[in-house]
Amino acid sequence: MRFNKQSNEWENVGNPIICKNVVIADGAKILGPVIIGENSVVAAGAIITKDIPADSIPYGVNQLKPKDTNYDLVFNPKMLNSEKIIEANKKLIEKFNKK
Repeated sequence: MRFNKQSNEWENVGNPIICKNVVIADGAKILGPVIIGENSVVAAGAIITKDIPADSIPYGVNQLKPKDTNYDLVFNPKMLNSEKIIEANKKLIEKFNKK
């Protein structure tokens, strides 16, 4: 928020509005009177000062790309069980050790 001495009025007044099903990752900053549209995922470390449309992935400083509706980025009811995740990590470690 800032006061414009020429117009004698306050500008940029208000707080962010976060719509339904929005995920905000660690370190992201959403500043001022902006709207983050439904089903968006704000990337880690993003700095957002402009409105974001629904189904978007805002990142960096006011950058965004549309969210691919064929993928869930954070949660899905068919989540992997821990054994599958451990197995995937073991394969990755084996690949790393071969280099």
